[in-house]
Amino acid sequence: MQSNGLRTPFAATIRRLGIPLTRYLVTVSVAHQTLTVWERTRHYGGAWWLQRLAHGRASTSRFGVGQLQDSNQTPLGLHRIAQKVGAGFPQGTVFRGRKPVGLTWRGMPDAAIAHRIFWLEGLEPQVNRGGNVDSFRRYIYIHGFSDETTLSRPASHGCIHLAAADIIPLHDWLPIGTLVWIHAG
Repeated sequence: MQSNGLRTPFAATIRRLGIPLTRYLVTVSVAHQTLTVWERTRHYGGAWWLQRLAHGRASTSRFGVGQLQDSNQTPLGLHRIAQKVGAGFPQGTVFRGRKPVGLTWRGMPDAAIAHRIFWLEGLEPQVNRGGNVDSFRRYIYIHGFSDETTLSRPASHGCIHLAAADIIPLHDWLPIGTLVWIHAG
């Protein structure tokens, strides 16, 4: 997507669903265990061009990819940031049920969800939206994780893990509604 027209499976999906491209786009590569943030820059001849703004290590599910409820797998496809949790809390804040419950350096060093949360909503009916494949009802997040040594390899229970140094500035920067494309490649 960098420095060329937006002609990808992602582009075909937003066209098929009639969803406009947001200013920012987050892509997650399961194969490479990375997260990339793109900014829409210009529109030529019917195609958007994107510039890569940030790229970092991530961790997806150790159970692989899949859409089904209770599978603990990372769902593929088009999502958007539906809610943001954690603004204003210090780095190391631990969350349960999206509520702050402590700090990693005060007795919670193995926290599963820390720092910040992006709660994702699937946008593709029967793929990641509705029924037993609904990403929002599955509580699929992009979030911080206390054990950053697991980044760059599958280790989650379906969510996408990021380092505190990545999730905190992204949380401040990316608005609710930002599109998120999770792909196997």
